[in-house]
Amino acid sequence: MGTTRVVALDSVSMSVAEGEFVAIQGTSGSGKSTLLNLLGGLDRPSSGEVLFDSKSLAPLGKKQMAQYRCHSVGMIFQNFNLISTMSAAENVRLALAFGGLRGAERRQRGHELLERVGLADRMDHRPTELSGGEQQRVAIARALANRPRLLLADEPTGNLDSTRAHELLELLRGMVETDSLTVLLVTHDRELAASFADRIILMKDGKVVEGT
Repeated sequence: MGTTRVVALDSVSMSVAEGEFVAIQGTSGSGKSTLLNLLGGLDRPSSGEVLFDSKSLAPLGKKQMAQYRCHSVGMIFQNFNLISTMSAAENVRLALAFGGLRGAERRQRGHELLERVGLADRMDHRPTELSGGEQQRVAIARALANRPRLLLADEPTGNLDSTRAHELLELLRGMVETDSLTVLLVTHDRELAASFADRIILMKDGKVVEGT
């Protein structure tokens, strides 16, 4: 930033096992979102490396990294990031189209995903016609469209009331149990983290200070 050098992540070393639900906590600016962006292949580290299945992401080119993001990783965010002109089903089917599914298979898979997150009767509604909790469920269905093994969730409950937040994390917890889905959840809510995560990683000033 100008002449000031900012280190977003400082010598972070951590590992997450397959099928583990890990919460990441820390104050604003502690490096939580940067960590998720690196794990999701949205950013590349200036030093060190990110491993997925014991293989480094460093050698991957743009096309290979896009494939990694499409098929290995799903991401959900605080602000849902749904396309407002599309229905819930169309939002999910768009992700499936990027994953290579066509026609009837794409429609069937989209229906199954929305049914799984409890939105079988809301598929044709646009985001403005859905509650915050329902929009986040659509975002989860979209993130799971191409059967990723890792789900990265950046403050997904930030715009939800406590009841909807608990419902959302119960849904994710169930997927960890039934599908061996690996979840990394960034949240400011200590109670939610303690209730649903297998362990909590605490970050401060770009460093992991607890829970590696």
